[in-house]
Amino acid sequence: MTLFRPCIDLHCGAVKQIVGSSLMDDGSAPQTNFTSQHPAGYYADLYCQDHLTGGHVIQLGPGNQDAALQALRAYPNGLQLGGGIQPANAAQWLDAGASHVIVTSWLFDPQGHFCTERLAALVAEVGRERLVIDLSCRAKPGGWVVAMNRWQLETNLWVEADTLRQLADACAEFLIHAADVEGKCEGIDADLVAFLGEHSPIPTTYAGGARCLADLEQVDALSRGRVDLTIGSALDIFGGAGVAYRDCVAWNRRHR
Repeated sequence: MTLFRPCIDLHCGAVKQIVGSSLMDDGSAPQTNFTSQHPAGYYADLYCQDHLTGGHVIQLGPGNQDAALQALRAYPNGLQLGGGIQPANAAQWLDAGASHVIVTSWLFDPQGHFCTERLAALVAEVGRERLVIDLSCRAKPGGWVVAMNRWQLETNLWVEADTLRQLADACAEFLIHAADVEGKCEGIDADLVAFLGEHSPIPTTYAGGARCLADLEQVDALSRGRVDLTIGSALDIFGGAGVAYRDCVAWNRRHR
């Protein structure tokens, strides 16, 4: 059964909801849907009280370490941590309270070529069971390609059935961001969700475009209950009008 998975997205030390495709390295401000007056620890404590598991904290660029640590301390071993993860710092984040570390960009060289030796080094450092691979997808004719560096650079890694099977041997879960619809509240990438439900051999969470509670039902149907859903900008706790957080908590209680 598909479950709701919570998130805490951090940008410049604050909890924000951002249109993913607007994140650039040229100094321009991203398109921001919401900036919270509450610190990261507020949301982590909320998720802890409501017994929500499998949520993630994502550091979108520098300046977020203190906020990330606050979240992990508020919900020890209850949140996954991503953003700048590599072998040199992965174990430190686990020691700080992350249940798993999430990796994307470090698995590629600067030109966007996937590096199996980098993945092997990370697995050797923290173990497959504490690693989540984030495949941030951009839709292309015939499928999806992984994008890195806050979704700015397309890589040479295509999201195919063989890709999922091979990567599953090196991680505990997949986190899949649909970069083209992330933060837009215009609906999920239904084709991608159905593909993941059919081909992912390990637990998988999809994020991108969710706009109403019915999207949980849609993801459940499309993936045959094999893919969980993260809802961000549409949630009322993040300034959204499409989904009540309490309804998501109630969904999980009914279907867990």
